[in-house]
Amino acid sequence: MLETIAGYVGAAFVVAVGLFAFLKGGEPEKIGAGAFLFGWFASLMAQTAGGYFGIQWGVFAIDVVMLIIFGAMVWKAPRSWPVWACALQLLVVTSHVMIMLNLRTPISAFYTVVNMTGYGIMLAIAIGTFWAWQERRAIGADID
Repeated sequence: MLETIAGYVGAAFVVAVGLFAFLKGGEPEKIGAGAFLFGWFASLMAQTAGGYFGIQWGVFAIDVVMLIIFGAMVWKAPRSWPVWACALQLLVVTSHVMIMLNLRTPISAFYTVVNMTGYGIMLAIAIGTFWAWQERRAIGADID
């Protein structure tokens, strides 16, 4: 992933949103950002195992765990951003299943879906963090 300028920009975006969530977010935002950062790093480590064109079972397992985490957050967290993150993660898992079922899906479409949904999830976490931060500031609970 970190072979191109776009890879470095994407990594910087992930780290920046993660830091923003850890510094200004509430507990759901910290859990979501922490899980996403851990899953992102673990996926980077697991990607080389299956090659670019084969089924990557390790990455699939990580994505299923991420779906379960975001699903639990939808159920328990009093926020709306986990719904978006869970829906986008479901697209990623569905894309894995399409490749596994050999539905003649171009591999470039798979990687496009995985990459774009990752940005969407981070955007959902960033927006959720911003609103949680603003709510705390409005009631005077956030001292900066």
